[in-house]
Amino acid sequence: MKKLLIPLIIIFNVSLGGYANAKVMPPTCLSKSSYSFSNKTDISTKEYNWYFLPEKDGKPSRAEGSSLELLKKYNGYYLGDTKHKYIYLTFDEGYENGYSEKILDILKANNVKAAFFVTVPYIKANTALVKRMADDGNLVCNHSNTHPSMAKVTDEKKFAFELNSTEQVYKDATGYKMSKFFRPPMGKYSELSLNYTKKLGYKTIFWSLAYRDWIKDDQPNPESSKKLLIKRTHPGGIYLLHAVSKTNTDILDSLIKQWKSMGYEFKTLNDLP
Repeated sequence: MKKLLIPLIIIFNVSLGGYANAKVMPPTCLSKSSYSFSNKTDISTKEYNWYFLPEKDGKPSRAEGSSLELLKKYNGYYLGDTKHKYIYLTFDEGYENGYSEKILDILKANNVKAAFFVTVPYIKANTALVKRMADDGNLVCNHSNTHPSMAKVTDEKKFAFELNSTEQVYKDATGYKMSKFFRPPMGKYSELSLNYTKKLGYKTIFWSLAYRDWIKDDQPNPESSKKLLIKRTHPGGIYLLHAVSKTNTDILDSLIKQWKSMGYEFKTLNDLP
């Protein structure tokens, strides 16, 4: 079995805990597929946590070398086109905290399209919001059914269920097809999980800018948060914000306007090189 070495110190790992009350849907909800399953593999199942290293002076964030090799091999991204001042704005939606509608209003008012990564429980509990995301021209993307560490889902059939069932529930609820981008819950992954994701026709999407914004009862100061995000702004960045954050909601309009004043354009994940 191949083994990859990474530093033991994990920097800027951004995560959102799993959901204890999430219900797994029965496989009968899925449409038939020609996808074939095979658990015979020598690909590493070692679990990693995604992290990035922020740079100074507007330079793109860095990632550890072996991680970059895996992203290249398995259609993974944490940066987009770094030759231009492009921002790829993304939001993770594990549960609703009352701010998504306001976030959608702000995006629409500023003519910005983003990507929203959703789970099955989120879709079921917030169908109207999820449909509006798509109606407004945003991408609605896959964040798994039950929000597990995908590195621990080593059985290929169970792995495929996490993504395929989310696609199906989304289509049933909204009539739209889900965009084929996957964000691994909690940023946890393995080489095998990246391989399975690619086989399912998805691109794995990590991030190059994020901060501690996901704890709803311990929100960071809006002014200092905006300063931090502006300081770490860089070309081609895939920016992760959590939609449960009051701070993000409060600063988003002014943040978008400042990014635009700095010469940045907003692109969607469909525009990734």
